[in-house]
Amino acid sequence: MPIKNRLAELHDEITGWRRDLHEHPEILFDTHRTSAVVAEKLTEFGCDEVVTGIGKTGVVGVIRGKANGSGKVIGLRADMDALPIHEQTGLPYASKTDGAMHACGHDGHTAMLLGAAKYLAETRNFDGTVVVIFQPAEEGGGGGREMCNDGMMDRWNIQEVYGMHNWPGRPVGSFAIRPGPFFAATDLIEIECEGKGGHAAKPQETVDTTLMAAHLVTALQSIVSRNADPVGNIVVSVTSFETSSKAFNVIPQRVSIKGTVRTLSNELRDLAETRMQAICDGVAATFGGTIRLDYFRNYPVMVNHDEQTAFAAEVAKSVSGDCDEAPLVMGGEDFAFMLEERPGAYILVGNGDTAMVHHPEYNFDDEAIPAGCSWWAELVEKRMPAA
Repeated sequence: MPIKNRLAELHDEITGWRRDLHEHPEILFDTHRTSAVVAEKLTEFGCDEVVTGIGKTGVVGVIRGKANGSGKVIGLRADMDALPIHEQTGLPYASKTDGAMHACGHDGHTAMLLGAAKYLAETRNFDGTVVVIFQPAEEGGGGGREMCNDGMMDRWNIQEVYGMHNWPGRPVGSFAIRPGPFFAATDLIEIECEGKGGHAAKPQETVDTTLMAAHLVTALQSIVSRNADPVGNIVVSVTSFETSSKAFNVIPQRVSIKGTVRTLSNELRDLAETRMQAICDGVAATFGGTIRLDYFRNYPVMVNHDEQTAFAAEVAKSVSGDCDEAPLVMGGEDFAFMLEERPGAYILVGNGDTAMVHHPEYNFDDEAIPAGCSWWAELVEKRMPAA
C-alpha cells in the first residue's frame, strides 16, 4: 500500500490522538473538549487560520499552499461527535464517560484529518487552499446543516468538499465509493393517537386507542409494499409504541408512536409523507378517534457528484491499489447538507472485521489511519498540483 512516508512516520502519534479522543467522547454539539483539542493542534501545526464556533462548536482550519495561482479551495470534512451508548469493549482506552462512546469511529475520522492537516501544513506542496472542517453533531443533530447555515462555504469560498467514513466488514485501508444517491434521507415521525379511555371490561364504551394504533402500525407498512415502486428504496420503521396507561385493566386514552422513514429519492420522500398522512386520517376515521402526525424532514439524500466521485476513486486507487463500488446505504449522513451546497464526494475506508458501527463493542481500527490520512493528502496534491 503506497502510504506517504511522512504519514507512516506519524502513525503512532495520530493513534495517540485518536485514543485520547476515544477516552473522552462528547455527544451532539457538546464537543467542547474535542473542539478545543482540534483547535489547539491546528494552531500548533501552523495553520494560517483557525476559527472555532462555526455551527455552534465546529472548528475550521485554513492551510494555504506554496502558491495560489489556481485559486482553488477544497474543503475536507470530519465529524467529531460520539453516541449515547455505554461502551463494552474493555479496551485500556475505553470511554471514561458513562453512557457516551465513540461507537461510529468519528474519533478516527477526526484523528485522520488532523494527521492530514499536519502533513499539509508542513509540506504545502499544492497550489491553492485547503479548508479542514471538523463538524459536531452528525449523529442526529444536523451539525453539517448548522455549519453551512453559518455561511462556512461562502466565508472561505469553498469550491469542492470531500468526506470519509470508516466501514466495518471491508479490508482495513481499502476504499469504496459510488456516484449519485449514496446515503438515505432520514425523516422522523411522531404520531399521537387519541381515543376514549375506559375499563377493559367495557370496550364498547371506549374508543380503543391501542387497537387503533396497532392497525396504524400495520397499515403504515403498506407504503413500502403497495405504494412505492418495488425497485425503489424506502424503509418505514416504527421504533416506539407507548400507551398513556400501564395498567392491566385500563384501555388507554392515548398512544404515542415514533419512528423513521428512509428514502433514496425526493419522489419517494414526498410519497411517504403524503401516504402516511392519508393512512393516519383513514385509520382515525375507521375507529372513531383522532390521529395527529408530525413528519419531520431531517437529513436529505446524500448525493455524490459524478466528476468528484470519479476523482476521489482515482485517488483511492493510487493509495490502496483499488476502489470498489460501494453499496447503497439506508443510514443517514448529514454531509448531505454540504454536498447540496458544493460539488464533492464521500468515500468509505475499510475498518476490517470489527463490530458494526453503533454497537457497544465497536472500535475504530488504527491500522486504517495511514490509508485515510494519505487519501486526504493525496486528494489535495492531485487536485491542486504544485507547479
